Amino acid sequence: MYDFIIIGAGSAGCVMANRLSADTKKKVLLIEAGPEDKSASIHVPLGIALLSRSKTLNWQFNTDVQTELNSRELFWPRGKTYGGSSSINAMVYIRGQKEDYDSWEKLGNKGWSYKDVLPYFIKSEGNQTINCKLHGNSGPLFVDNLRTVNRLSDAFVDAGEELGYKVNNDFNGDDQNGFGRYHVTQKNGERCSAAKAYLTPVLARSNLDVISAAQVTKIVFEGNKTVGVEYAKNNATHSIGLKDKGEVILSGGALNSPQILMLSGIGPEAELKRHGISEVKKLEGVGQNLQDHLDITLMDSSISKEAIAVTPLGMVKGAMATVDYIKNKKGFLTSNVAESGGFIKSDKSQKTPNIQFHFLPTYLKDHGREIMLGYGYTLHICDIRPKSRGFIALKTANPLDEPLIQPRYLTEEDDWVNLVNGYKIGRKLLKTKAFAPYRDKEVAPGSIVESDDQIREDIRKRAESIYHPVGTCKMGNDKMAVVDHQLKVHGIKGLRVVDASIMPNVVAGNTNAPTIMIAEKAADMILNSK
Repeated sequence: MYDFIIIGAGSAGCVMANRLSADTKKKVLLIEAGPEDKSASIHVPLGIALLSRSKTLNWQFNTDVQTELNSRELFWPRGKTYGGSSSINAMVYIRGQKEDYDSWEKLGNKGWSYKDVLPYFIKSEGNQTINCKLHGNSGPLFVDNLRTVNRLSDAFVDAGEELGYKVNNDFNGDDQNGFGRYHVTQKNGERCSAAKAYLTPVLARSNLDVISAAQVTKIVFEGNKTVGVEYAKNNATHSIGLKDKGEVILSGGALNSPQILMLSGIGPEAELKRHGISEVKKLEGVGQNLQDHLDITLMDSSISKEAIAVTPLGMVKGAMATVDYIKNKKGFLTSNVAESGGFIKSDKSQKTPNIQFHFLPTYLKDHGREIMLGYGYTLHICDIRPKSRGFIALKTANPLDEPLIQPRYLTEEDDWVNLVNGYKIGRKLLKTKAFAPYRDKEVAPGSIVESDDQIREDIRKRAESIYHPVGTCKMGNDKMAVVDHQLKVHGIKGLRVVDASIMPNVVAGNTNAPTIMIAEKAADMILNSK
């Protein structure tokens, strides 16, 4: 019997396990579907190149067909190990914009304005390079400059400046606008995942139990009261009970959290009936409001040999870099690949930046699953304020089957306009004088794509997710809300959802730091209410 049962050892779950088990009077259980985070591919930053292919550390989901993207099914990698997606992501530390959180509060979520959430960003952050009132320096999540930066990455920053954009040394400061190097969640040249930051240091606590390779199949209720969970491990089903006044913390993420709720009898009435699931609580918003950042890439081949490349010389450089990494934790093995980037407005009508760039000093095709030989570089362009909304549903009532993922990308015309505009600006950036010493020719999409209609067709053919799904258990008080401002599931006792699924609207940027902030704030609310 436990005081807290946490489902999912991802970005949020690791924070919850750390903070809740700090109260030695409380017994805490953390259940994770994946294995422990022992793989070197997790901890060596450049190992990210291998993680999209891993069937052990990655759920490897695929969406339903996307009508606006030539009826393609898109690949959605999600972390399946201690640290969740923070163990397989590009380690970019971005909080989003002040306006993101102020809008959450305006939607009726008291205590979620920017001034309310900033203390939790600061609490979580252990920034190694910036000392100011907007940053934390002693938090568990290490944030640092990249130890080794490719010259091409700085050429991209120079390209932005050449086109009249400002250089921004802190995208998490007062203003997100501009171009610069990304700060990364690394510690001493290694990935600092949520597991490394929060879970590993407290695994020895006597009041914290962790079960790995165990998939939660349902949450158990007596009436509207949460009493425990069931999980599958080693081909057997196990039950765990909750103490009186205990809580289950659902931190499965934007895909798994709504799936588990529906499997447990909480969700849209029609969806529960369709799969023969007994209704515990009708909540029509479970699985709805799915948002994600859609991304399109441009790739140029390079006349220089600066890029990280799969070539005979690149292999020699890789061997030398391995020695440098082992000895000094430096060299290009410390690269997060997405070394620099920028935030801009796609047109003058935008009040805040709505396009984000990630620049990679290497080729990246099909999420890294398809190797491209030779020297080149890749620019990712994504619309960070999409209006399109999708949903998560059940494919079957079998909890071990993957959920149905329907993002409904580009079903709003504004999303098309913004992405096409971002695409054009991206091309201008790669054609600046800053890239003259490196540029050979555009290999994707190539010169055959010029008109707006051709750009749209290229987007239909090649656009992919950049892995920021949120919103499927949204916070609020309207009829589609799933949790209240304290992240308690409406109409259910002893159950909260704490992860990116509670975001009413996706933040303007990468989602890992905001998810950790959400968990820090949730833990504080829980501990202060006991």
